[in-house]
Amino acid sequence: MKILVVNAGSSSLKYQLINLADESVIAKGNCERIGIDGRITHAAGGKKIEKDVTFPTHTEAFMSVVEELTKGEAAVISGMDEIGAVGHRVVHGGEIYSGTVDATEEVIKTIEDLSELAPVHNPANALALRACKQVIPESVPQAAVFDTAFHATIPEKAYIYGMPYEFYEKYNVRKYGFHGSSHGYVCKKLALHLGKDIQSMKIVSCHLGNGSSITAIDGGKSVDTSMGFTPLDGVLMGTRAGALDASAVTYMMKKLNISPAEMEGVLNKKSGLLGIGGFSDNRDLTAAIRAGDKRAKLAGDILRYGIKKYIGAYAAVMNGLDYVIFTGGIGENATDVREDIVSELQFLGIELDKELNSRVRGDLECVTVKGSKTEVWVVPTNEELMIARSTKELFGL
Repeated sequence: MKILVVNAGSSSLKYQLINLADESVIAKGNCERIGIDGRITHAAGGKKIEKDVTFPTHTEAFMSVVEELTKGEAAVISGMDEIGAVGHRVVHGGEIYSGTVDATEEVIKTIEDLSELAPVHNPANALALRACKQVIPESVPQAAVFDTAFHATIPEKAYIYGMPYEFYEKYNVRKYGFHGSSHGYVCKKLALHLGKDIQSMKIVSCHLGNGSSITAIDGGKSVDTSMGFTPLDGVLMGTRAGALDASAVTYMMKKLNISPAEMEGVLNKKSGLLGIGGFSDNRDLTAAIRAGDKRAKLAGDILRYGIKKYIGAYAAVMNGLDYVIFTGGIGENATDVREDIVSELQFLGIELDKELNSRVRGDLECVTVKGSKTEVWVVPTNEELMIARSTKELFGL
């Protein structure tokens, strides 16, 4: 059984074709610069294709994906009817969707209606769904897999904001949480690897990348998470501000005489590591720190401090902590970030093996010493596989 997984952005379309018989990746690629000019990268069977293609819309991008999968130099199937289903990553499902659903026209319309809650992501997700339906045979079912769904178990006391309650009732303003596919995958992966019942495990999962979120997972269920109403909340990120006093936002809007949309742009695209340290990519930031850049170091310190605070807070929320997971581009590869965070968490029973931690990049590995009361694990994420599994389960394939 083959499932195509699609992760669309406003100007990009990433994809993987997964064989669920052994959960291997048959082919993967990325259509970039949609609506600008266009470029596709496609890899399969040891071959890699890169070429410029015009992509006025997501529809043309999907047509190129079909071309590469079925007729290109690295073709892997003879036709799209060989695909059992398509699973689409959708960022925001609001309170409407708490699980994977059939991507009907009604569902796509609802995703568009929820765009106010995720203006950067949901419009692109809806565009990709419509484009895919134009290109792929109707006989191939398509699923919408929501980032927010994993966090549907967060209790009311954790998701209601201290604002007038009618804001929640009338406008759905509450914490939703994101990176659900990633957090769900890594906690299940660790439980399976250890041969433990996930219902007995208390885990803090740290998905760290250009966008980062920390989640408290008690018994396999999300009970709190750092991202909130939108993916802007929580720890410092590549270009996103993370948590801050709302009055600081309104104060600066008055000072700069800017609109809500303009301020939203500042907080989402000009803040975070970039706004403080001058670099949005942690690798560039790290190089600048090593070169003695004080503001880069400050940005790095704020990032580490924020993550450490959430780990401690979520240990309190769950009344205990058994495992800390690091995943995502930074979590899996930035050994110094992991060391700086957990080296100051001895009170939680964490004893880091610094030499081992310094070697682990992108591998499933425990980086604490044997006998550490609380274990720290690096668990590579695989959101695409989680989406494929959810799609298979929905359609009973």
